[in-house]
Amino acid sequence: MALIVQKYGGTSVGSIERIEAVARKVAAMHKRGNQVVVVVSAMSGETNRLIALAGEIDARPDPREMDVLLSTGEQVTIALLSMALQKAGCAARSYTGGQVHILTDDAHSKARIRDIDDARVRADLDAGRVVVIAGFQGVDEHGDITTLGRGGSDTTAVAMAAALKADECQIFTDVDGVYTTDPRVEPKARRLARITFEEMLEMASLGSKVLQIRAVEFAGKYNVPLRVLSSFEEGDGTLISFEDNHMEEAKISGIAFSSDEAKLTILGVPDQPGVAYSILGPIAAVNIEVDMIVQNIAEDETTDFTFTVHRNEYPRALEVLKETAKVLGAREVLGDESIVKISLVGVGMRSHAGIASTMFEALAREGINIRMISTSEIKISVVVDEKYLELGVRTLHQAFGLDQELQA
Repeated sequence: MALIVQKYGGTSVGSIERIEAVARKVAAMHKRGNQVVVVVSAMSGETNRLIALAGEIDARPDPREMDVLLSTGEQVTIALLSMALQKAGCAARSYTGGQVHILTDDAHSKARIRDIDDARVRADLDAGRVVVIAGFQGVDEHGDITTLGRGGSDTTAVAMAAALKADECQIFTDVDGVYTTDPRVEPKARRLARITFEEMLEMASLGSKVLQIRAVEFAGKYNVPLRVLSSFEEGDGTLISFEDNHMEEAKISGIAFSSDEAKLTILGVPDQPGVAYSILGPIAAVNIEVDMIVQNIAEDETTDFTFTVHRNEYPRALEVLKETAKVLGAREVLGDESIVKISLVGVGMRSHAGIASTMFEALAREGINIRMISTSEIKISVVVDEKYLELGVRTLHQAFGLDQELQA
């Protein structure tokens, strides 16, 4: 007998028909002798509807009351799914985040989980029931309802799996696993049978939308095996776990990309100690995250400093940088919103030389100029012109043979 935590997102429970289909899937898992906990999101479109209702009253509603409002979406789903399970002959009981005491901090709309009291859930599981829990929500130490932010239901599922020491946490989505890259960009992309937590964290942070990054971090921290599966078709999905030395290690597991990038350059800054802080300090002070950084030293004892930010932050970052340029006596400030980041990800990079040269050669053959480069132990990222996004991804996908065989 295995203890399985399953999570179903909004599209998976977007209608009564879909909810009943999920109930049949869950009931079948339970009837095979497994203990099952199900975490669900609000029905597709419901959260947006609730946000719109709040907006009709106040453009900037009180965060506490917004959490009270938004948490009702999941409450509808857990009740309906429990009814559907009972109709299918499967004993089930639903709980809100507060009822199973998912304790969070008090940061409304972006709360973080501190603790979970699993006693009530375990009692139901031991009694032979399926437990259905509202994702995306908890309560703080004052008893106020909190929500966990975008993708919070994934985090709820992984946290419950960690607390219960579940055998596996299964995330059901509208895709059937993690792919070597986005199939909409490269039709030859292949589903990965498995991937490591490290690789999945990089993929998620670099633009892959399959899993919420906080959920992957939580799963890695507590060693919870994650599996990404499709709600709409049968299959083994993709298993995310720690590195297995007995697996045949591929050089590259996948290609991630982000089109939400912007680049800023400050030219002719005096080359002296503390210049990097003088440039990036004011950027950090307005809560803007910097990604890639390149500094070039000129013969005239000045430096050119380039960095990237999220495209939504570009106007504010440009404004701040221009003020900094005046203070430092810089020659010029340049900005570019027409760039993208393409990244190779793979734990196999640790033991294979020549990955970077293969990447750069493949891009050069297609006339794709590299603007910036960043590397880590299992990742190489390049910034290129936006117009080369699809060509760059397809070129690298072919160069590393990701379209030729299913990666282990």
